[in-house]
Amino acid sequence: MITLSDYLDPVSIDKNEDQNIAEQSRFSHNIVVHTENKTLESFSDYKVAIIGVADGRKSPGPGTASAPDAIRKILYEMARTPGKLKIADLGNLKQGHSYNDTIAGLADVLDHLYSQQVLTILLGGSGSLVEAVDKVYRRNGRNYVLSNIDSRIRYNPESSESGPYNILFPLFQTQEAGLSQYINLGYQTYLNDPQVITRLSRKKHELTRLGDVRQAIHLTEPIIRDSDVVLFAIEAIRQADSPGAYNPSPNGLYAEEACLLARYAGVSENLRFFAVTDVVPDRDIASQTTALSAQIIWFVIESFAQRQFENPADSTGGNGRFTRYHMNIEDISTELIFVRSNYTERWWMELSVEGCDPVYVACSYEDYQKANNNEVPERWIKASSRLRNIAE
Repeated sequence: MITLSDYLDPVSIDKNEDQNIAEQSRFSHNIVVHTENKTLESFSDYKVAIIGVADGRKSPGPGTASAPDAIRKILYEMARTPGKLKIADLGNLKQGHSYNDTIAGLADVLDHLYSQQVLTILLGGSGSLVEAVDKVYRRNGRNYVLSNIDSRIRYNPESSESGPYNILFPLFQTQEAGLSQYINLGYQTYLNDPQVITRLSRKKHELTRLGDVRQAIHLTEPIIRDSDVVLFAIEAIRQADSPGAYNPSPNGLYAEEACLLARYAGVSENLRFFAVTDVVPDRDIASQTTALSAQIIWFVIESFAQRQFENPADSTGGNGRFTRYHMNIEDISTELIFVRSNYTERWWMELSVEGCDPVYVACSYEDYQKANNNEVPERWIKASSRLRNIAE
């Protein structure tokens, strides 16, 4: 058991009275904030926790340390989320003597929240803070799926030095526990090493170009649905919508698309950690990027409050919530099984390996249609390959 006040500084931001939303209808009204006068230690009543990481030492440059409070100020002024979801803002992580000390302290806090089944939302800092999340899963001997919404695949296999553009290197070092699948949504080909793209694709990691995301954004929902961790780099959004970044690109996600992806993340039953990173308020224009970051977080929480807990394994019991579809395809000897929720209309594929319980992988209606047309869905091929590797 840890004492959170040893790790976190209380929130201290000025209250904005110039608001068009009545106080009882603001987001700040359904959130309990760790302040100097009110210390939070118990989490039995909370489902969501917010933590600021005001440490920019692994960022491309200075400025990200001011992001947590800048985002908070706007988030608190927004409308409250529906329902009676209880949210706690724990404040900002105390900066360690070294960046590794910061990561170690953050891992302790996240491990505590993980054990309490709390969804943790991280504000500020660079993508390198994912190292703390990785430590949590390794400590617990658990594998996890990471979705990275980013214009860049931040991996350099030729360098053992972790940093803002090599956040994945320490995550790929051991397979005993930790990262089992990496997903990138929105990468821009001209900003990435083609050899890295080829290398990760061969290992059946999921990489989706910006053009493919924008062409059929609804197909990203099942990809995100299987994710335990979602890391949203603000550089994934085009410069016109998000100027407050170190290396913004003229191309990227539109603001509305970013919020939709955040909504997909929040509705996922698997999501345990969500982070918005690399926000630089000093480079922002009229608080545009910090406002968008606050809206992204709002959509995660709003959808989390309305999530439907569904276990496709229950489809074998004939309870009426699911429909199962069995298909045979000419090119393979294995029967393909699809499961559809009759309530949310979400889809899964049932995969089996000898000696193991069935595994359910989120998929789309389009995957089912491909199988119905005697075509093996690529998502089934990748998922089957990963499952065999784990079983071996």
